[in-house]
Amino acid sequence: MSNQTTPALRALAQELNKLTNEPLEGCVVGLVDESNLFDWDVAIFGPPDTLYEGGYFKARLIFPNDYPYSPPQFRFTTKLWHPNVYESGELCISILHPPVDDPFSGELPSERWNPTQNVRTILLSVISLLNEPNTSSPANVDASVMFRRWRESLDKEYERIVRQQVLNSQHDAEKDGVQVPTTIQEYCLKTTRNSIQSKGNLGNCSYDDDDEDYFYNDDNDILDDDTSQESYEEDESQDEAEEITTNQSENISNNESETF
Repeated sequence: MSNQTTPALRALAQELNKLTNEPLEGCVVGLVDESNLFDWDVAIFGPPDTLYEGGYFKARLIFPNDYPYSPPQFRFTTKLWHPNVYESGELCISILHPPVDDPFSGELPSERWNPTQNVRTILLSVISLLNEPNTSSPANVDASVMFRRWRESLDKEYERIVRQQVLNSQHDAEKDGVQVPTTIQEYCLKTTRNSIQSKGNLGNCSYDDDDEDYFYNDDNDILDDDTSQESYEEDESQDEAEEITTNQSENISNNESETF
């Protein structure tokens, strides 16, 4: 096992636990395979009051072995017509570009990836792009031209394509058993930790504001004090991260042993 693997596993385990315990509005995450922390399933919900409203856009996040020192790759697996998404589904965004000085890119080094970035900041950036595409440096030139024409009320071809893709994505949501938020109130509700599945199928990730979170100690007693809850959550999250990291390291070691 390389020296870079263990820090990456530790970082990914901690991030997954945090996103499970503190979900981000407008998306859900899970593992494609529970034995592989380097490959994540992601579902982005189209933000309300945008053309993408009601959409269920699935994607994959693939992490390098030296994460967080190098950026992951984000690729939509659902068809998405957008100025900043290549036809292959790969997302073009500054924070996912390696931190090198490229004077021809039009990007400052400070705008590129650095180890302080994480999955949460990536997802927030993706949602931001759905709200307001960046047409100054497009990945899909045709989509960029169409978007500008639509914004200037010159034609509605961009809107027609996106609306159809939203409709198609809703069929995928039905197959996965996912309730897609369509109002600001629904969109701003966070999924509970039990509704996020880590099985490569983001099903049963419905929004439910009636769920109540209870915290238990090792004797199965409910913790009442807020401070106790926070302390218990922190210890629990750290234990989970360490357990996942240990399992991942054992899997890698076993694979290397089989190779030799």
